[in-house]
Amino acid sequence: MSLPDVVSRDEWLAARKELLAKEKELTRRRDALNVERRMLPMVAIDEEYVFDGPDGKATLLDLFEGRRQLIVAHFMFDPSWDDGCPSCSAGADEMSAGLIGHLNARDTSLAYVSRAPLAKLEDYKARKAWTFPWYSSYGSDFNYDFHVTLDESVAPVEYNYRTVDEHRQAGTGYYFEGEQPIEMPGSSYFLRDGERIFHTYSTFGRGAEQTGGSYYFLDLTALGRQEDWEEPKGRATDAHGASPDFAT
Repeated sequence: MSLPDVVSRDEWLAARKELLAKEKELTRRRDALNVERRMLPMVAIDEEYVFDGPDGKATLLDLFEGRRQLIVAHFMFDPSWDDGCPSCSAGADEMSAGLIGHLNARDTSLAYVSRAPLAKLEDYKARKAWTFPWYSSYGSDFNYDFHVTLDESVAPVEYNYRTVDEHRQAGTGYYFEGEQPIEMPGSSYFLRDGERIFHTYSTFGRGAEQTGGSYYFLDLTALGRQEDWEEPKGRATDAHGASPDFAT
């Protein structure tokens, strides 16, 4: 197994300070990127989306729970499945009551939305002992309109702002492998002005890593994520695939 070089404390400190300068530059660049994200224009939501929730029917406005902002986590759960997506489940495992409480303190609500019927969501949620709000969009256009359920018979297919042809040209045509409808991950962000709702941002694929979680902790360690694509090679005794469910 390949490990970092062993050096004196002084040599380590010099290398650490050099890396610190790059980390600070990345922090500044991230802050600047966040400004650009907040400066994005927004789109009014005119569709009357209705979801099934534990307290009955709920509109998109209801999901705000009276707060100004709403984060929707698009959890992959096809109506024919009995269990949710393992990778989405790994992320949901890390969604603590404390984190949601901190979002609420900054006038922001978070809700999970999946296409499976509510009874399946409630069963899976109970088995996982999760407490976050989870709504079913079954029978709604919501998943299709926000491009996390891909079905050409319902709506033009795109994912992460690229068409099928654009993905194939970019070498990412694997997103569309398999029989449709295809469930995909992502998250969408909304702002409320009175009763008017606006879509401000959505991110897909690895964009979900922006919210941190276990990966960001591992990124600070010497062995990293211990996945086979990472550099330097040979750090992990048994390198894992890029599997965000942490099962392999």
